[in-house]
Amino acid sequence: MTRRFLLDTNTLIALTDTEHQHHRQAQDWFNASSKHVWGICPLTEAGFIRITTNIKSYPNPRSPQQAIAILQMLKAFPLFWYWGIEESWVTLTAPFAARISGHQQVTDAYLLGLAIKKDLVLVTFDKGVRYMADAEFSRNVCLLGECTA
Repeated sequence: MTRRFLLDTNTLIALTDTEHQHHRQAQDWFNASSKHVWGICPLTEAGFIRITTNIKSYPNPRSPQQAIAILQMLKAFPLFWYWGIEESWVTLTAPFAARISGHQQVTDAYLLGLAIKKDLVLVTFDKGVRYMADAEFSRNVCLLGECTA
């Protein structure tokens, strides 16, 4: 069965920014996973635009139009998929809610919940996601640097 990958916002940024400290790692993973379905969701799409256009926190900010153009380019790739989110945060995170440790995991928890619901693999650099997933949902997490496509 073909694995299907959901990129989190940081992975998406690293993949598209050659100056990002993890660009090479994200690019290597992407090239190795070229035979798999991969994509984003509304949360990662909005996060990408929000972060990469923020002049206060992004080293080389893009205009909103530039960020949108990059997303449009990615959507033209073969095997790209866009996963909608129909369920609430509470519903999607219920299977592992006891392992959510704080406010900084709210977005990651939502993405993990979507990955579990849609039988996807969440691609991330964030080790806290692996803790939330625990052994029960470890197949739904790809921690870059430790997993293969």
